[in-house]
Amino acid sequence: MNKTELIDALAGKTGMTKVEAGRAVDGVVEIVTEALAKGESVTLVGFGTFAVGERAARVGRNPQTGAELNIPASKQPKFSAGSKLKDAVNK
Repeated sequence: MNKTELIDALAGKTGMTKVEAGRAVDGVVEIVTEALAKGESVTLVGFGTFAVGERAARVGRNPQTGAELNIPASKQPKFSAGSKLKDAVNK
């Protein structure tokens, strides 16, 4: 499912217009993005948690030359599925 299909499905489930559903989807994505950028997590009980994970600095290798290269530490967005989502997927 892509964004357009998600908007269509949301409009169908809620009775919103496609424009309103598009604004709602964009708004949710923006809010989650802003929260993660601040280092906060977003928990939707039963669905899952969006959070920021830390990746340590490490040494990697260029697969073509075998030369070592330093990979700096970084922050990565991550998602942990909630119990209701896991149950729905495993039915």
